[in-house]
Amino acid sequence: MAAHPKRIPLSLALQGGGAHGAFTWGVLDALLEQGRFSFDGISGTSAGAMNAVALADGWLAGGADAARERLAGFWEGVAMLAPSEPMSPMVDASLPGLGTNWMLQLSRWFSPYQLNPLDLNPLRDLVEETFDFERLRSQSTIELFIAATHANTGHLKLFRNAELSVDALLASACLPSIHRAVVIDGEPYWDGAYSANPAVFPLFRFCASRDILIVMLAPLSHDRTPRSAEEIQQRTLELGFNNSFLREMRLLAAMREMTEQSGWLAGTLEQRLRSMRFHLVEATEALDGLGALSKIVANQAFLHRLRDAGRAHAQSWLAAHGEAVGRRSSINVGDVFLPPVVVS
Repeated sequence: MAAHPKRIPLSLALQGGGAHGAFTWGVLDALLEQGRFSFDGISGTSAGAMNAVALADGWLAGGADAARERLAGFWEGVAMLAPSEPMSPMVDASLPGLGTNWMLQLSRWFSPYQLNPLDLNPLRDLVEETFDFERLRSQSTIELFIAATHANTGHLKLFRNAELSVDALLASACLPSIHRAVVIDGEPYWDGAYSANPAVFPLFRFCASRDILIVMLAPLSHDRTPRSAEEIQQRTLELGFNNSFLREMRLLAAMREMTEQSGWLAGTLEQRLRSMRFHLVEATEALDGLGALSKIVANQAFLHRLRDAGRAHAQSWLAAHGEAVGRRSSINVGDVFLPPVVVS
């Protein structure tokens, strides 16, 4: 599909975060609604991978409007998969119900190979029904990079367009405490967030666009130190999921800083890196106060709440920084991702 001549090419880096990915749904919906951008490449992990495939599949079917419909159809389908549990209007929709809590407790004592011997996964049916992987493999003009983690080596696996499949997408979102490893060509894979959340390097290595918009769900810092056993476990998991992304961004920021300070462009990689323009939409404010368990809450009210927050944040970002795309970075990656140097 040819890009509209007035559209500005943009690449996307979409983090994972379970149900919090509905925030990214809202961000993408606002970007598509405005109609100023085409999409060169999308790198996604877990829920970010689901959003990436939904956008690309819809875009291929009918441009921006179809992409919005595909995103909405996927997330409404996710809501339909949520356990039907009675909920009082006085109960926060972001809290897991009794049935979900019970399953979480069981997952701490039993593996998915014990709890789910038939390997049932309702998400598989939704993915198969929603996305046309054969068409994506052969016709998509958007370069996709879907991250998964090899369960035996920890190595990052990026599934690109020619390798896209139901299994590849499910592998990117495979939490090993809940789902069995997804085996592809004899190799077992877990959630991509263990190795990249998401991978940013393929967007400037393989895509023509100089602009990368990162939709970040995980906070860069926390206001309080966890004290309970559950809080500590959740924080360590979150830190593990985001460490690879932060390390990559710090390396990119340091390399850009070196080339800018020296003025020396040694080769194509350095020139390319220096020419990149980075942009950022953060979910920190919208997700502030939500417990870690809210990432597994998929009731419709909560997903719509996150979608609306994502739309509002994206609209604010577009008003403040939309004109920067194609011209300049709207963030200084060094200020955002490089820790300050303290000299004693």
